[in-house]
Formats: sequence, structure tokens, C-alpha cells
Amino acid sequence: MRRPRFPRRDSRPRQPVEPSRLAWRDLLSEALAGVLQRPARSALTALGTVLGVGTFVAILGLTATTSAQIDSRFNVLTATEVTVEDTGGDGPEDAKDTLSFPEDADARIERLNGVEAAGVYWGVDAKRAGSVRAAPIGEPARGDETPVVATSSGVLRAARPDLVQGRIYDPWHDRNRQHVAVLGSGVAARLGITTLETAPAVFVGDVPFAVIGILRDVDRKPDLLTAVMVPRSAAEHLWGKPEGERARMLVSTRVGAAVQIAREAPMALRADHPDFFRSVAPPDPRTLRSNVTSDLNQLFLILAAICLVIGAVGIANTTLVAVLERTGEIGLRRSLGARGRHITGQFLAESGALGTVGGLVGTSLGTLTVLAVAIVRDWTPVVHPATVAVAPVVGLLTGVLAGLYPAWRAARIQPAEALRR
Repeated sequence: MRRPRFPRRDSRPRQPVEPSRLAWRDLLSEALAGVLQRPARSALTALGTVLGVGTFVAILGLTATTSAQIDSRFNVLTATEVTVEDTGGDGPEDAKDTLSFPEDADARIERLNGVEAAGVYWGVDAKRAGSVRAAPIGEPARGDETPVVATSSGVLRAARPDLVQGRIYDPWHDRNRQHVAVLGSGVAARLGITTLETAPAVFVGDVPFAVIGILRDVDRKPDLLTAVMVPRSAAEHLWGKPEGERARMLVSTRVGAAVQIAREAPMALRADHPDFFRSVAPPDPRTLRSNVTSDLNQLFLILAAICLVIGAVGIANTTLVAVLERTGEIGLRRSLGARGRHITGQFLAESGALGTVGGLVGTSLGTLTVLAVAIVRDWTPVVHPATVAVAPVVGLLTGVLAGLYPAWRAARIQPAEALRR
């Protein structure tokens, strides 16, 4: 009986099966193909990221641009304005009786280096002066009591007026106690004064004042536009020194001189009692700008974050739908040797590509928005290079984070189960 022959066992060692690999080039090409397979859906999916990143760039650019404008406005107005207040002092009664801005207060302050104009003003008590009328007889309408403000000529120069017609009074009117007045355009219209060609006058009580100027606007102290302004010397001669409301001084300075002037003004006015006056210096524009910019950034960056969250939800939803639609494709890839991390990388690459495209488009739109606003408002556009560089990265991160769950779910699909569907 012959023994059955069995095949010889191969004694050579078997070669191990190499695990499948996915090169970066293949990963990117697969992701690009997945995005371009449905271009309309991809565009709508990336729209949320476009809005979020565009809002992010536009907000940072506009806040930087407006911060520069805030600096300019403060330098021209707030940072060049000093107010000196008559505090009443803490000295003996005889010193308080003589306490007031000296008659040459304007000249004393204007001699300080850095001062452009300075003047004393106070509100005249209506009970002492009487009401304002456009005729020597009659009473003003009820509820139409126009205030009277005693101002030296320096106040009008410091307020930087814009005249409709006429002129403002000058130091000559101050020295000679001239009965002249300057009105705001609203007050003039209410009193029926539309032109200076007829030499109109207003009556404060029974005292006439010739109207020599009508103001359209002022850069400082806009409340002057609602009052009748008369020379300080004439008001003090007619109605005495201020009572109740103490006098103040408005000082206009050159840029950078306000803080120094605020320190020197009390000594220049009363070297014997500088404590009788208190100077109010302007706030530091850099600090104020920083606070304003911080508030704007916090508010609008929250809106940008909301837009990015909406974009991330859109990408996650679309990617999850794509996973469900491509279950058969995923099963085929797994059965041909694709590993779970390859599937994860493919879907993360697709969602990251959508986020990156949205970030690039959003960065472009945000930058164009800043330029458009700056051109319309005649501003200098300011967009930091770091913002432009970081914005697409924000879009990429948004896309990758949005694709984490769909990619994880796609990697857990079993080949046999996927091919049965």
C-alpha cells in the first residue's frame, strides 16, 4: 500500500503584508475631488465661514481705522481743551469777597506758551437780567426763556465758531463794555432775526444789545448756540459778578500743551492764591482710545465668533451628510485596504479645505470692506498684516474642528456593513 503524497510545506518565510499608506498628495487630491464633486453645496457650506472670517477681518480693520480717527479727533478738540473753575477758595471771608477771575484773565493765560485762546464765561441770572426779547416791549413766549451767557471775546475764539453772517466781538468790545451780542442760528430764528443788514437788536430786560454775529456751529461748548452771548465786562457792569453759578474759563491750547497749561493756569491767574482755581486737564487720548477700541473689539468679535460657529455647524452638517451618502464608497475603500485613519484624514481634509477656502474669501471680502468704508468716509484704512495672515488659519481650524465628528463616524464604519447597504 502506497502512502499518500502530501505537498511539501514551503520552508521559506512568508513576507508580511505591508499596511496600506496614504500619501499627502493623494490625500489632498481626494479632498479636492470631494469638494469639487458638488460645487454648489461646497460653496453654500463655506458661506458661513466666509461670513465669520470676513466679519473678523472687517471688525479688526475698522476698529484699527476708527482708532486712528479717534486719536485725530481727541488731538484736535478734547486733547487741546482745558477748563479752569473758580472754586470759591478756602481762605478768609475778605479773600473770598475779592475772589474772581481778574479782568485781564484772558491776557494772563494767553501769555502762557502753548495757549491759542482763553476766555471767562458764566451764565447770567435771569432774575437779575430779565428775559430776552426781540422788541423793547412784550414778553417772551412761555417756555421760551433764552439764557444769557456772559463771555469774554477769548471764549468765542476758543470755541472755534462757524459764522453764518457778521462777526464775533473782540477785546475792544470787552474793554469798552460794548452792548453787543452774538446769537446761535436757532436763537436768531426764534427771535425773528434772519439778517444783520437791518442792524437788529435784542433786549435783555430793558437793555438793548446790537446783534453783530450769528453762529452756525461751534467746535467747543455747543450749549453756546442756545444762548445770547454778551461781553463779560458789559454783563458785570450791568448785573454784577456771577452769583450761584461760578465763572469758568475755557482755554484752547496747541497739541501736547494742555496738561502743562492746566498746571500753570492757577498760578498765572492768582499767584497769591492758586488754590482758588481748579484746572481740569483733558483725558489721555491714548488711554481713552484703548478703552474704546477694547470695547468695540469685544462686542464685534463676539458677533464674528457667532458667525464662525454658524459656519462650523454648516460644515459639520454637510460633512456628516456626505459620510452617510458615501457609505458604500467608504466600505469599498476599507475592503481594499484603507485604514480607519485614512478615512478620518480624508474627511478632515475635505472639511479643512472648505474652511480654508471660506477663510481666504472672507479675508478678501473683509479687507475690501475696510477699504470701501475708509474711501467713503475719507479715512486712512488700517489693516494689520497679522490679521490678514491669521484669518485664513482661523477658517482652516474652523473647518477641521467642524469635521472631527463626521470623520470619526466615517472611520467607524465596518466594510461588510457598508457594502451591504
